[in-house]
Amino acid sequence: MAAARHSSAEDSTGMGIYETCSSSSDEENGDFESSTSSNDSTTDMIGGSHDCERCSSADGFINSYDEIRDANPELAPLKHRLVSVCTIGTGTFGRVELTRHKISGQYYALKAMYIPTIVAKRQVDHVHNEKKVLKKLNHPFIVKMYDTAKDTRSLYMILEFLAGGELFSYLRMSKQFPSSMVKFYAAEIILALEYLHSMYIAYRDLKPENLMLTHDGHIKLTDFGFAKEIHNKTYTICGTPEYLAPEVAERKGHSHAVDWWSLGILIFELMTGYPPFRGRHTDEVQQKIREQDGVVKFPRKTFSANAKDIVNNLLKRNPKERLGASGAEEVKCHAWLSSCDWDKILAKAILPPLIPTIYHEGDTGNFDSYEEMEKQPNAPQRELDLFDEW
Repeated sequence: MAAARHSSAEDSTGMGIYETCSSSSDEENGDFESSTSSNDSTTDMIGGSHDCERCSSADGFINSYDEIRDANPELAPLKHRLVSVCTIGTGTFGRVELTRHKISGQYYALKAMYIPTIVAKRQVDHVHNEKKVLKKLNHPFIVKMYDTAKDTRSLYMILEFLAGGELFSYLRMSKQFPSSMVKFYAAEIILALEYLHSMYIAYRDLKPENLMLTHDGHIKLTDFGFAKEIHNKTYTICGTPEYLAPEVAERKGHSHAVDWWSLGILIFELMTGYPPFRGRHTDEVQQKIREQDGVVKFPRKTFSANAKDIVNNLLKRNPKERLGASGAEEVKCHAWLSSCDWDKILAKAILPPLIPTIYHEGDTGNFDSYEEMEKQPNAPQRELDLFDEW
């Protein structure tokens, strides 16, 4: 598996690709966010399906976190019923394990985050916010969180196990995807972003490493460490350098339009194998955007006229002029997406272009192998107190 890019943003102090998320005062609520983070995509190698009828609504969607807990009291606490199978991902805060339910045999991904590392990286608020956001979400193209837990060392999120692995891995193997394949994934992502934005949530970390495939090949957005409910503007600088919208890097204040910028970058990268504006860190990437005045240089014979047009309009430097600024509907109505049947896409009634190779339930063949980690020391009580209500 290719090395993943970290979610990072360079501060104006010249810290380089130092995995930071720094901010100034927030216009909407006057708060101050300051943190150093790494939302390593492998930390969210998560997925799978939960088939309990009580956990599914009449339309086939999995119900919300609270509805699942209310309907299934035996899930509380779910972690104590899970048996570790193997590690399927590692990250700055800890690791993700494939686990199996002792009674049902159902597989889950257990995301473990070591508390002292969270505190040292100043990610306490972001971790709390990730749980808060995931609890609200119920969408076919967004990862499902079933429960949370903690002990004297770590915080845990119990998530669905997505056996297909990262879209990033398939991209690196094939180098680039054909337009029809990119269109399929873009359509599912657009519906996920439309749902998030309807709840005033900006995702803020769209990239191939944070897109996982289900066992039947559909997309799921994962890693919500940078997601935030925004009603006006926020000034937090966070994301991945190649995917960072200009208004974020320039601290002008940003809102949900940053996700449409990232979608433009994503479409280009999936069709070419590389992002349109490249650099070793955020300043270099932003310098390229300024030098090219946001104009994308397209390779020959790769993009149709409509494909070029949607990328160019998603990558407008001025967020007010950007496609999607008035809502997801104007993105969905673009000519490149004219063949999309949005109702069928939402219902997952269209056959995905890539079906992952999975031999059995709990198959980890689409993930790297990892050495098991030694037991870590307990967290100090003062750090445990920061997560008293976890």
